[in-house]
Amino acid sequence: MDEHMDVVPAAEASVLDHVPMRNEDGEIRHEFVEEIAHAIEASDTALLRAIVAELHEADLGDLIAALEPDDRVRLVELTGRYFDFSALNELDEGVREEILEELPPETVAEGVRELDSDDAVELLETLDEDEQEEILEKLPLPERVALERSLLYPENSAGRRMQTEFIAVSPDFTVGQAIDYMRDTPDLPERFYEIYVVDKDQHWLGAVPLDVLLRSRRPVPLTDLTDEDRRRVSVLEDQEEVARMFGKYNLVAAPVVDTQDRLVGVITVDDVVDVIEEEADEDLKALGGVTSDEELSDTVLTIARGRFNWLLVNLATAFLASSVLGLFEGQLEKMVALAVLAPIVASQGGNAATQTMTVAVRALATRELGSSNAWRVVMRESLVGLVNGIAFAVITGVAAVAWFRIPGLGVVIGLAIICNLVAGALGGILIPMGLERVRADPAVASGTFVTTVTDVVGFFSFLGIATLWFGLK
Repeated sequence: MDEHMDVVPAAEASVLDHVPMRNEDGEIRHEFVEEIAHAIEASDTALLRAIVAELHEADLGDLIAALEPDDRVRLVELTGRYFDFSALNELDEGVREEILEELPPETVAEGVRELDSDDAVELLETLDEDEQEEILEKLPLPERVALERSLLYPENSAGRRMQTEFIAVSPDFTVGQAIDYMRDTPDLPERFYEIYVVDKDQHWLGAVPLDVLLRSRRPVPLTDLTDEDRRRVSVLEDQEEVARMFGKYNLVAAPVVDTQDRLVGVITVDDVVDVIEEEADEDLKALGGVTSDEELSDTVLTIARGRFNWLLVNLATAFLASSVLGLFEGQLEKMVALAVLAPIVASQGGNAATQTMTVAVRALATRELGSSNAWRVVMRESLVGLVNGIAFAVITGVAAVAWFRIPGLGVVIGLAIICNLVAGALGGILIPMGLERVRADPAVASGTFVTTVTDVVGFFSFLGIATLWFGLK
């Protein structure tokens, strides 16, 4: 949006200096939001256009999120062509949908035309098919066809993430011809790191990095500089695999080819950063039993409904763990200390299991844990559980004896702690590996099953050992 700044009076744009947007902690100042809200209420178009023209898309997205719902749409309408629609991709999906549904299709279509193709697809894919079609109908045919093709690729695939703007040249070009071509072409991508060499049917032949191109003399044929082994991805490849490849090979861009090896797009590192953030967010939510599409802007009913099923599963497993206590009802009545200390054993095992499970889920996600090293990692985690179990057996045993003045109780709880920490370590790694083997998401399902294992083993080992040690009937 910087190209519009020359038509915005400097005095009006100085509001960002007068009222800083963020405080020293990087948070949006309430005074700044109030200033914008007053400008929207007064329909101060000049002031609002000056502000949005200066803001980065991420900052503009934060500002929109801080405004009241009615003010968000008004801001877009009042700023017109100065509004950068890529800012909407910085918002929660629910907020973005609300804004797009309130705006006329013509306004959205005009904003989409100013975006890179990958940003345009990201904006449109959250809408239902009817709303997508209504907006796409307002676009020129070539742009519409390109976006429709991208939207047909599977969700979370490279085809959805790629941008279709790239530079492709003939293998007959020289360095000088390639440079002249780029100088004479008006619609180059906003940012690019290499040019691609294709035949007349758009089949991939190789890539020439810009640094190599600019260091070469004009008469040099491009074929002498083309890297035919350049890493590339398929349009159908999962975005998580693409992100892993970028990290492993230190890429900043990767060409995307279709099933016939024709060049159809490019994925850049900024797209991959978004993927990494999304995947990390999804895994973090999954570990807590929260659906991946839950947003802060969701309603109470939506959030409650999304969390209900997993809480129901947790309730069922909790009853299973509690049933173990029922098996030792008589022993608990005779020795109250057992009822007091039993949750400690289960809790320690659960915490140890969660530590192991977190490491295992991450290792599975990054492909660091596989069949080649599974046995070694399982043995390592078991030994870690044993070492920590012995250490905490001593600590807990001493504390239990000091508390209840029953010497044998320290031995009982110590042995139970060792059993449960070893069981927690094994469950924390074997359960995610088993879920991965049956193609279930370990991040989603591991927590409940691992907790159940440590609760059942913890209660059973503690009360079972106590029954044998004290001869309780």
